[in-house]
Amino acid sequence: MSATFTITMRGLTRRALHCGIASFAIAAASTAAWAQTYPSKPIRMVVPFAAGGATDVLARVIGEKMAAGLGQPVIIDNKPGAAGIIGTDAVAKAPADGYTLVLALSNSLLTNQFLYQKLPYDTQRDLTLVYQIATAPLVLVVHPSVPVKSGPELLKYVAANKGKVAYGSYGVGAYPHLAGAHMSLTQKAEMNHVAYKGESPMLQDLIGGQIQMAFASALVAKPHIEAGKLRAIGVSGERRMATLPNVPTLAEQGLDDEAYRVAGWLAIAMPAGTPKPIVQRIAEEVGKATRQSDVQARVAAMGFDLKESSPEAFAAIYKKESPVWERLIKESGAKLE
Repeated sequence: MSATFTITMRGLTRRALHCGIASFAIAAASTAAWAQTYPSKPIRMVVPFAAGGATDVLARVIGEKMAAGLGQPVIIDNKPGAAGIIGTDAVAKAPADGYTLVLALSNSLLTNQFLYQKLPYDTQRDLTLVYQIATAPLVLVVHPSVPVKSGPELLKYVAANKGKVAYGSYGVGAYPHLAGAHMSLTQKAEMNHVAYKGESPMLQDLIGGQIQMAFASALVAKPHIEAGKLRAIGVSGERRMATLPNVPTLAEQGLDDEAYRVAGWLAIAMPAGTPKPIVQRIAEEVGKATRQSDVQARVAAMGFDLKESSPEAFAAIYKKESPVWERLIKESGAKLE
């Protein structure tokens, strides 16, 4: 009885194994066939911000080039709101069929998870990281009435004027807030943080003297720097901006805290479970687009620093930077519902 039972179970185990292998082979063949015919319809690129902004402009430039390589239109779908959460969540919940992707900033893909107590998606669970297109360093600018010309001079100034300096940001938890909070804390400056609903009103108040300093994008700040309405002190990140080559990084000036060395970024992600051949295809097409000279010139003028990337390289950077951003957010005390 016992022997018969064992033989039967072994037979079933072997049959189950063969069936499993066959099923896997069929699924693999099906995926391969799908990848060969992909894409067979237009692809939707969600931008979780309003039309006309830097992220939207980049999406349209990249999308146009991708369409030529993919042989299908890449339709830009703006879904603004809640610091990029609405649009990113729409992609996280979309079918994992390769026809929906998001071009987002690092806030909606990385920092929001540390900032918001309730987030409707989990980047690492619900999304697949595809390609880090560019880093987005910012330029630290001050009102001309602030008597400093370098990073070290600014640190001394805010420390000597405890409680008298105000810095702006375009949102709680955004890099300008986190970097300003770090400067205030390390210099015991007790600076006042003023959060605005966008970069334009922030710079208007800075030019008007209502606040004394802010981190801003080169795209928006450069005309005011050239007109003498603002003074550039330094840029965040590891490299100088091509569009502001004479402005040194803060790190070059001795401000080498990790708060000044990191920079936000722009990247592509897709729903978790999207077949790897499709993810790889999209990554390749984004890479091809960013290597074209006209795209490189356009992106450099926006103050972004293009990256060579891949799903694996992007995942590695994400893992490395996550704890840095988490520390900065905890240090700032920022928390949102």
